[in-house]
Amino acid sequence: MNEHEHNGTDLLNLQEFDEEALKKESEELLEMRFLNSENAVFARTPGGFISLKTKEKEYARVGVYLTFPLTNPEEFISIREADEKAKEIGMVEKLSQLPEDQQDMLREQIRLRYFMPVITKVLDVKDEYGYAYWNVVTTFGACRFTTQMSGNAVIHLSDSRLLVTDIDGNRYEIPDFYQLGVMERKKLDLFI
Repeated sequence: MNEHEHNGTDLLNLQEFDEEALKKESEELLEMRFLNSENAVFARTPGGFISLKTKEKEYARVGVYLTFPLTNPEEFISIREADEKAKEIGMVEKLSQLPEDQQDMLREQIRLRYFMPVITKVLDVKDEYGYAYWNVVTTFGACRFTTQMSGNAVIHLSDSRLLVTDIDGNRYEIPDFYQLGVMERKKLDLFI
C-alpha cells in the first residue's frame, strides 16, 4: 500500500468516526432529560454562581435559561453548561419540584439573566429621525433609553401588556397600558 492509499483509508475511518460521534451527540441533544430533587442537586458556588451535581456528572457552573420567560417563568427551565456552546444538561419541569433553597437559587439566577424593570410612569417619548427617546420612571428609578421606531421595539404581549426593547437589547415591561394616565397613554400612541 503506498502512502496515498494509506491516507485515504485513514480519512475514510476518520469520517466514519466523526459521523458516529455526530450521531451520538444528536441523539443526546434530542433526548429530553428532566432534572428534579431525585436526580439533581443545585448548590451555590463561592463566586455566587450555581453548580449542579447529577448521578452521572458534576458541573462546577451551570447557566439557567427560561424556555417561556414571559408566559411561564416557573416551568421548563433549561439548565445548560456554562461555556460558549451552552449545551443543555437537562430541564427542570417545575421549580416547585426542587427543595425551597434550590428554588430560591435558581430564581435569583433567572432574575439576573432576565432583568426587566417595570415602567410605572411615562414622562415623555419623543420621535426623531426614526428613533424614539423615552424618559420614564421604572421600578428601579428614573430611566432614559432609546428605541427604534420601526421593527419590534414595542411588542403587545396581550391587549394591555407591552414589552419594550431598547437599542441595546434591554427590556422593559408595561404590565397594564390602561393603568397609565391618559396623557401617558397619549405619548405611547406612536406604538399602539
